[in-house]
Amino acid sequence: MANVVIVGAQWGDEGKGKVVDIYTENAQAVVRYQGGNNAGHTLVVGNEKTVLHLIPSGILHEGKKCIIGNGVVLDPKVFIEEIQNLKKRGYLKDDSQLVIDRNVHIIMPYHKKIDVARESKPGERRIGTTGRGIGPTYEDKVGRRGIRLSDLINPTVFAQKLKEVLPEKNFLLEHFLKDTPLDEQQILDEYNGYGEILKTYIGSTSLLLDECRQKNENILFEGAQGSLLDVDHGTYPYVTSSSTCAGGAATGSGFGPRFIDEVIGISKAYVTRVGEGPFPTELNDEVGETIRKAGSEFGATTGRPRRTGWFDAVALREAVRTNGLTGLAITKLDVLDDFESIKICTGYSYRGELLEQFPHDINILRECKPVYEEVDGWKTSLSEARTYNDLPQQTRNYLQKLEEICNCPVVLASVGPRRDQTIQRRNPFAG
Repeated sequence: MANVVIVGAQWGDEGKGKVVDIYTENAQAVVRYQGGNNAGHTLVVGNEKTVLHLIPSGILHEGKKCIIGNGVVLDPKVFIEEIQNLKKRGYLKDDSQLVIDRNVHIIMPYHKKIDVARESKPGERRIGTTGRGIGPTYEDKVGRRGIRLSDLINPTVFAQKLKEVLPEKNFLLEHFLKDTPLDEQQILDEYNGYGEILKTYIGSTSLLLDECRQKNENILFEGAQGSLLDVDHGTYPYVTSSSTCAGGAATGSGFGPRFIDEVIGISKAYVTRVGEGPFPTELNDEVGETIRKAGSEFGATTGRPRRTGWFDAVALREAVRTNGLTGLAITKLDVLDDFESIKICTGYSYRGELLEQFPHDINILRECKPVYEEVDGWKTSLSEARTYNDLPQQTRNYLQKLEEICNCPVVLASVGPRRDQTIQRRNPFAG
């Protein structure tokens, strides 16, 4: 038995969906433990592309238990649409395959309106949110005025909670954010319908996972976003609203941390970022555009072009430490196929001082300039490589350099979007 946590080791969009899809073959249960539909995982099976926003990527494997943990915030409309789309394509034939924890917090219409209005308000500092209502929902969760799934499926409780909270939200929308207020009855009618559908999937993540553990079944925890977007350990305030680091797997699922065996960090062979915030290795030039086009770097959820840059080992070392990474999965190696030389950021220059550790002061990070080491490119296609020895020596040198600088072994390398375009050096479920 092994319990493995998958986390993004950068600013998200690292290719976690593909890695989760591959590791799901070894797991009996796959758990999503934080975030909401602001995340999108893209999977390519054969020639078919699937983008999932809420449902764990393991749903593409028949017979796997897919669980949405208590740490997730859930937009019921998006969730139901995702279920319908999967069923149309022949997935999720058995509804018991999918479970939502009764304590997930529900994204309400006012959360989305507040999110969008704040981002567009003149004079406000933009965070670069997706406008999906994620942050305001987490605010209500922490403020103890949120509506949970267990409330939603009880019409009487739901009506009472909505009556208590909506006047405050409408006041904020109308008088401060200069937006239109929402109609209480309209929300009740819409969301009571969602509650009837969601009743089918309700359960207890903590109890289910403990049953799996006692049966010696393998559990895979699927993180969303990336370590540098963690609300505590990321580039605050340009972060998401949940705990994206490995510790979030325990709190977001009710699974004891001492039962976690491996933490695998997913990292691109370069770096991308969506939204606002400092990005030391960002390339606002032809090289950055080349990487963007070769890597199809556009958001799975929003379609926004991603900012691109060279690999940042300073930031990666931060992820290794805060997550306790036991291995790295390097994705999109093939995007660098045509480069004569490749740069790796090994430190930051700050006012004449060399920084080897990631600064936790956002004002310092803004002024940091990357210090690069340069290595030879491989100038050949990696798409047919299936073993480590199939890779050109220059590619192996690059991976070895990343291992040395980040002090973490590379356990998987991806050389294309398909499942078969993957090189596994060590399977975390095999011990």
